Amino acid sequence: MFVIGVTGGTGSGKTTVINMLKDKTKNIDISFLSSDSYYKDNSHLSFEQRDKLNYDEPNAMDFDLLTNHIKYLRKGKSVNVPDYCFNNHLRLNETTVTNPCKILVLEGILILNNEKLRSEINYSIFLDCPREIRLKRRVSRDVKERGRKKADIINLFKNVLDETHKIYVGPFKKYCNLILDTSKQANISEIINLIKKISG
Repeated sequence: MFVIGVTGGTGSGKTTVINMLKDKTKNIDISFLSSDSYYKDNSHLSFEQRDKLNYDEPNAMDFDLLTNHIKYLRKGKSVNVPDYCFNNHLRLNETTVTNPCKILVLEGILILNNEKLRSEINYSIFLDCPREIRLKRRVSRDVKERGRKKADIINLFKNVLDETHKIYVGPFKKYCNLILDTSKQANISEIINLIKKISG
């Protein structure tokens, strides 16, 4: 199994790029996995406590479970990927089965932070996008999809996300094989060519 990692700051266009890849690879033995499914189980905390946690730093992630799942997939075993609710910051009881595949595309902000997980990724892609565009996209998404307030999102960006991007996202660009400008529509032709080459 060949693992392609897609990373970049919040609002850099990861979901958009993944959806474009899905559309172009329908006849290929490929699966897609989001690290968002692997936030730690914080059901022991109240909503108010969970709402104050920083979900854009490595401590928020269950890297061990994610890494183990990739190893299971490499061995030809299916895995039960946790379902996660962003509105309540909760890992749900339900899971989604992901089956072994020839190519796995893993996306997430922090996927290169953990050395063990990083060693499982064969090819890494960084989505590069200016801060102001990422902020605009984050506000739009969180208001529409996650029930957040605009002022709260802007404050979060200024007080938390700018710093976490500087520490946990930007520096890991050096590990990437490909850097894509996603300030406008990204050109994914190089990724498609790679996938077609691997799929044979």
